[in-house]
Amino acid sequence: MVLYATFILADVSHCYRLDVGSNSLGLSFFYTQEMVENFFESRTKEQLLCYSRFLKIWDVVFALIYTLMYVSWTLLLFSNKRLFLAVPILCMFADWAENYLELLMLETYLNSGLISELIVAFGSGINSLKLTLSYLTILIVLVGIVMALKVFFTKPKVA
Repeated sequence: MVLYATFILADVSHCYRLDVGSNSLGLSFFYTQEMVENFFESRTKEQLLCYSRFLKIWDVVFALIYTLMYVSWTLLLFSNKRLFLAVPILCMFADWAENYLELLMLETYLNSGLISELIVAFGSGINSLKLTLSYLTILIVLVGIVMALKVFFTKPKVA
């Protein structure tokens, strides 16, 4: 996941990045109408089209990669608690839904210069859900690691 983020995402996102200001709506816990407008208005049409490609392709792949990683960790650490798998999977679907809503905002903005407040509110809500699920996923993995370490260090030594 780190390699993908470093070598792929960093490279394909350079075409819409700015030196100053936000470079992603999905990395803040929520966003407002004004934040979305500033994000779009501060970029050229070419940069916005690049951002659209990024959301359609590379961010979708990234969600698959991090979901596979977290599902693997969860299966390894909690083999008898398959219900925990729902959290990273729901996180991936929330990420994809947020991308879809960002694409709707972007398409509307490029066609009319306007952004629907309702779509911004839904996108922001889905983004908050995605980040909450992401933090919960990390917490599940960390608890699993702590439990595994506790079992490992308290296991009686066989002579």
